[in-house]
Parts: sequence; structure tokens; C-alpha cells
Amino acid sequence: MMRESRTSFLKWCGVALLLPLTAVAQPETDANQVKFPKQFETWAATQTQSESEDMLAHYPASIILWAGSSFAKEYRSPRGHQFAVADVSRTLRTGTAVPAGEKGLSASCWTCKTPDAPRLMKEMGVEGFSDANFVDLGQEIKSVVYCSDCHIDGSAKLALPRPHAQDAMAKVHLPFEKQSSAMQGAQTCGQCHVTYYFQPERKNKVNIPWIFGNTADDIEKYYDTRRFYEWIHPISKTPILKARHPEFEHWSRSKHAEVNVTCVTCHMPAATDAKGNEYTDHQVGNSLQHFDTACAGCHESQAELTSTLDKHKKDIDAKARKVEDLLVKAHYEAKAAWDAGATWPMMNDAIMGIRHAQWRWDFAMASHGLYAHNPQEGHALLDKAIEQVTDARNVLKFVAGHIGASEPQYPDISTKEAAHKAIGFVESDAQKAKDAFIKQEIEKHWDPIASTGY
Repeated sequence: MMRESRTSFLKWCGVALLLPLTAVAQPETDANQVKFPKQFETWAATQTQSESEDMLAHYPASIILWAGSSFAKEYRSPRGHQFAVADVSRTLRTGTAVPAGEKGLSASCWTCKTPDAPRLMKEMGVEGFSDANFVDLGQEIKSVVYCSDCHIDGSAKLALPRPHAQDAMAKVHLPFEKQSSAMQGAQTCGQCHVTYYFQPERKNKVNIPWIFGNTADDIEKYYDTRRFYEWIHPISKTPILKARHPEFEHWSRSKHAEVNVTCVTCHMPAATDAKGNEYTDHQVGNSLQHFDTACAGCHESQAELTSTLDKHKKDIDAKARKVEDLLVKAHYEAKAAWDAGATWPMMNDAIMGIRHAQWRWDFAMASHGLYAHNPQEGHALLDKAIEQVTDARNVLKFVAGHIGASEPQYPDISTKEAAHKAIGFVESDAQKAKDAFIKQEIEKHWDPIASTGY
């Protein structure tokens, strides 16, 4: 889709423009805008979903749990699809320019942000793409999440263009072409709303770890079998696993999935235009905003449903904060044992307990909408995490007594600033370097979507 036609359309439908109109060339007609005007209009309206919260400020204990990784630098709540490229470009997690000859962040970080990623994979090969540096491909990225991410371009026919998603559905014997249209819709969302990792032996290409299945236990078994870890925790020496928004996994075992209610049903409900024509609302958002069309078929009262969801959120959040507190203590108790001369044979059980407990906490809390998608699984994950980290701390207490370790020194993590200080991260310095990169590279040489969305 040409930028000029997008700009023209957004101006027409009242969406605020952040590009100077003097820079816009003569508009060209976009085929999708003409064939699917209401879908296009609602998709464009995701630019209004611009609010984002600083999740590290809300939950500073996460900084300790993610110490040693980029997630401890910045972690914000997601915004509308229009901001996919801008947000990944500007976060501290993707850093700054890579010195010549050095290896930077993998271009795989672009995979779910833009239809340019599948295009580049075709041109460069999947591993050629993933082996490139993230920042080196910045000038190639000219579109955010768009029609061709879920459809054969110019058609309503659903598609699954990302190789890692095609591979994953084959692993669980749900090939895309053999599914119902409802399940295909869920799978198009599940291309990106799913957990994954970068496969080191395949040049960091995106891989979904579903060899044994897609539960937390199954994925953990896969990672443990491979002796895989994403980083070694600098405080406890734990080989850490990281979950990434496993919405598809949680949904697939939910009551909604049992009755064929999918992501599309709730977040992209059917709507009717002024002429009575039905279309799918592409302003993906909170389903309660569309209670009458998305929820009323199964739920009688919006107030009652809201109350139930609020209770799920309150209960799960309280349990998650307990797990975080226990894990922070465990990381520092492990440090005290190491500092006193503990050996791996002494520490193995405790370290694996921390690894597995933090994995389950992350698999629960990294999922956007767990409270609605599958609260039962959320509670089960956090209950198991409490059990595992408690066992780990008991082992650490025994080891500490055996070797005469000093009492652990727990840091102040009452605020994001205090937690950053505890791990030695200076946010202001990182932000200064990022701001310079944005000004010198992104704003001068990258497409404007890396700054504003369309």
C-alpha cells in the first residue's frame, strides 16, 4: 500500500496526521481501501490507541527477575497496530547503532511488526534475514501490521505468511489449510501473539518451541532437553527462560476455544455499516467495548462480566506479586551462597527451581489478557511457581547453613529507579544514547512510521 493513499485516507476519516501534508505526493488509490473501506477505516483507527504504560514502574520487581537482559531496561504495555514499528524502533531494548564488525540485535525483532519482514525473508532467505542486524534493516521497513499480514493481499482470503507460524502449526498437527475459517482467523493472530525464541543454531531465526506441545510444561521440557537458556542471571547464575505474550497458547486451552470463540470473535467483532452491510471491525481492542456484538451471545450482563474479570485480575495480580517477592529473595539468597563458595552440585536443585518458577511466572504474566483468556491456567501456573521457588529457597537455606553463608542482602525495589540502581543500570545514560540514535539515524533515514505510525 502506497504511503500517499494511506495519508489521504487517514485525513479523510479524521485520524490525526503526524506527517506534514506538504511532503505528501499525489495520492494513489489503494486496492484494499477501495474493496474493503470499513475494514480499512477501522484498521487505520488503531492510531487512536496511543496510550502506553511503563510496566517496570508498575512492577519494579520485574527488573530484578530480568536482570542481565534488555527486558530490565524498558517494558511497556502494547499500543495499537499502527505503532508496531515505532515502538520496536524506539524502545531501549533495541538499543543503538552497532559498531562496524560487531554483531548486534537480530533482525528477527522485526518479524511480527511489519509485512516487510516476510518480504525480506523471501529476498534474503529466512536465516539471511535473521542473521542481519536489526538496525541495518531499519531503512527497509516501510509498513506496519497490514492486510497482507493476515490475508492474501487484495483478498479476504486468510493467509499465514510467516515461516515460523507455518512450522509451529505443523508441529501440533493443525496445518493452516486444513482448519475451519474460525480457526484460521485465530492462527493469523497466533503468528505473533504467541511465545517464541531466537534459535541460536539457525542464526537467531524465530522458532516456536512446540515440539512436545504448547503448555508451559511441554515448552519447559523442550528447553531443558536442549539445555537452552536466554541469558545467565547475573545475581543468581540461573540460566533464564523468557516467555513472550503466549496468548494463543492460553486461549487454545480455554473455555472460549472449546466453544469455538476465537480472537476474532471477541477483539474484531462483526459490525454493520450505514447501508446494512456486515464487515469485521479491524480496530483490534478491548472486547468489552463491543459487549453487545462480541459478548452478549454468551454473557447476559456486561456489569457482571466486568466484575468477574476484575476479580480474576485482582486475584491473579496478588498471586503474581507474591511470586515476584519470593523470586527476588531466591536470586539474592543464591548470590549469598555463591559468594560463600557454594558449588554447582550443591546449587543445582535450587537453581533449577528458580529457573522453572520464573518461567511459569513469566508464562502467566507475559500474556496480555490472561484474566479473560484463561484465568484457571494463570492460577495453576502461579501456584506451581510458588511451590517451586519455595522448594528452591529451602535448598538454599540448607546450603547456606552448611557452608556458613552470610545473610543475603535484599535490595530496595520499591520503585523502578531503585530497582535499576540495584542492578547497576543507568536509564538516563541509555536514554541519551537512544535519543542520539533516533535523531541521527531514525528521524533522518528511516521511514516516518518508525516515529509516528501512519
